[in-house]
Amino acid sequence: MPLTLDTYRLLGRSGLRVSPLALGAATFGTESGWGAERDEARKLFDRYVERGGNFIDTASTYSNGTSERLLGEFTRDNRESLVLATKYTTLRRPGDPNSGGGQRKNLFASVEDSLRKLNTDYIDLLYLHLWDFTTPVEEILRGMDDLVRRGKVLYVAISNTPAWEVSRMQTIADLRGWSPLIALQIEYNLIERTGERDLIPMARELGLGVVPWSPLAGGVLTGKYSRDDLAPAEDGTRKNFNLALGTLTERNFAIVDVVKEVATELGRTPAQVGLAWTLRNPDVTAPIIGARTPAQLEDNLGALEVDFTPSQLARLDEVSAIDLGFPHETLARDSTLAMTRGDMRIEARR
Repeated sequence: MPLTLDTYRLLGRSGLRVSPLALGAATFGTESGWGAERDEARKLFDRYVERGGNFIDTASTYSNGTSERLLGEFTRDNRESLVLATKYTTLRRPGDPNSGGGQRKNLFASVEDSLRKLNTDYIDLLYLHLWDFTTPVEEILRGMDDLVRRGKVLYVAISNTPAWEVSRMQTIADLRGWSPLIALQIEYNLIERTGERDLIPMARELGLGVVPWSPLAGGVLTGKYSRDDLAPAEDGTRKNFNLALGTLTERNFAIVDVVKEVATELGRTPAQVGLAWTLRNPDVTAPIIGARTPAQLEDNLGALEVDFTPSQLARLDEVSAIDLGFPHETLARDSTLAMTRGDMRIEARR
């Protein structure tokens, strides 16, 4: 049965209901040199909400703060019906070392700033944006819990952090009765599947809903790039940002080839196929779509209606498969033998 934006899902181990596709507001504003002007951003917001969408993702520094300010304006009449997620940690004031990072000082200052820009009394979901390898986890967790107890934040979450740090934080939160993390935001798509090694299994076990960012791999999975883009420009420079990031590779173009083939078979666009593949993962709650135009948004929302055949899924999984590494490959390879040996030992004891 096709999904719709009002086919709400529970976010992690919580009672918070969110749409299966989150609207990414990083495109709201043009201060970063790209994105949507105010009127275009308003069209994106209105169309998403009209279709039943309620989950909107931003951050304190997106478009130098314009993203939050526009959302504060757009949500004035329907704030209670929406789930607003924002993030803290990235540097807000160059030259002030305490305006970035995970520490309590920046946490409280950033939240107060976000509340003002969002024109709201509370934030539904607050993410730690980037792990700083400096702030003690107890300081972060206690600060988040204090904000929840004060009613300024309802739920807390984490993004772009090693799995072992997240698991340690969740264990400490459970042990001390502090607010648990309910969501994990990671890069996850057909090209970037390394989260399947530890991050996604950890999220499943510890009750965090996975919210993928860049589900279309920076646009690579839309099919808008070709192998011609692998060659440098005539002056020897990189032709585009994705080439500089290393996402335009022969492996990735092989994945895009299969995505295009499946899209043709289904009468869909490559973007819809890429998003739909991510949506099918039972550990994924809501990929974040980063449309810049109403046409892109409409195309992305079409992913909710895509239904793969087993053969199509197998082809997508095979072409994008990754080496899970140690110990996962070893455990998968030896699991049957280990089970057999275990059964033999049980039988011997009888």
